[in-house]
Amino acid sequence: MHSATISLKPISNYPSESLFSPPKLHNSHPRLNFYAEPTKRMALFGGLGFKISAIGNSNASVDDNGGTEFQTLREYMGKGGGNVSDELVVLYSHLEYACKRIAALVASPFNSTLGKSFSASAGSTERDKPKPLDIVANEIILSSLKNSRKVAVMASEEDDGPVWLADDGPFVVVLDPLDGSRNIDASIPTGSIFGIYKRLQELDHLPVEEKAMLNSLQSGTKLVASCYVLYSSATIMCTTFGSGTHAFTLDHSTGDFILTHPNIIIPPRGQIYSVNDARYFDWPEGLRRYIDTVRQGKGKYPKKYSARYICSLVADFHRTLLYGGIAMNPRDHLRLVYEANPLSFLAEQAGGKGSDGKLRILSLQPVKLHQRLPLFLGSPDDIEELQSYGDVQQKINPGYEV
Repeated sequence: MHSATISLKPISNYPSESLFSPPKLHNSHPRLNFYAEPTKRMALFGGLGFKISAIGNSNASVDDNGGTEFQTLREYMGKGGGNVSDELVVLYSHLEYACKRIAALVASPFNSTLGKSFSASAGSTERDKPKPLDIVANEIILSSLKNSRKVAVMASEEDDGPVWLADDGPFVVVLDPLDGSRNIDASIPTGSIFGIYKRLQELDHLPVEEKAMLNSLQSGTKLVASCYVLYSSATIMCTTFGSGTHAFTLDHSTGDFILTHPNIIIPPRGQIYSVNDARYFDWPEGLRRYIDTVRQGKGKYPKKYSARYICSLVADFHRTLLYGGIAMNPRDHLRLVYEANPLSFLAEQAGGKGSDGKLRILSLQPVKLHQRLPLFLGSPDDIEELQSYGDVQQKINPGYEV
């Protein structure tokens, strides 16, 4: 992490731009449209009219007036960050727009009404059954991907099967539109998860349903980009294009995602494990021994580990990415296509690992669109130590709700 000393200077004027203005794109020259006139806007502190000045080693440059000029996501991509293609720049501009709309929806005083308007059938234990908020987020993203004209296939956790959007779209997008939404009434952080592949042109001759499914079941090793968006005290888009993991924070005063965490490197070890400890007695022996060992400070890292569990995958993973340790669900619960692959790609690009308890996540070939598996994400040394205990996958469901 870069360090910087921050000072605040009041300013009278700052750029105003609608948060919900849809991207204005010229298909012939998308990069030229974004970057012919590089932006000079300043990141604002909490939207309160303060200019941030930085002294020390940071990712920002200091302008002639002593203020700090931060780089937006569009500028980062437009200047060739991660060898990003023009087509991917266009796609991300539409993802930005969708996620800003979802962030506003999640923060709305009416979101609890949306969440409670769903009534499950009597006696239902399907906690993952879609709520209206999930569906609204899914529709927002679908609309944005259609408008981008850059996506051939969208496969979502909320849909039974993939949706074919455009024959000439160069990308395939798999996603969980609103992870953690079942806890949204309590204002617990939520998130969106995206994985992006190239369309398999060799399948273009196949029927639509078949080529849509096969494009969506690509191995994680073929990901060209992935990201999650965390909706919390800040809205953060953490992304990789295959050359490091970088996080951008939404500046609500300008509507821009600002580069705040360049080149994230997860610590080799952490001191935090994230799992539902209430299920301890249902765990396999290896996992119980591992947790017992590290929280007593008797593991390879001679410090006592602490438990931190939010029960929101994006939030637990985000903390793990920054602080180190392990975020895990040992049951066959999380989805390989929509959650495990995109987050494992981000973890590996930050120097971490994603595992099912035995194998590297990205090495697994999906065979079903909604395929579930155990998931362990985090610091490389912690993941290796966990796997050394052998029996860490919980293969039985003792009857509690999922």
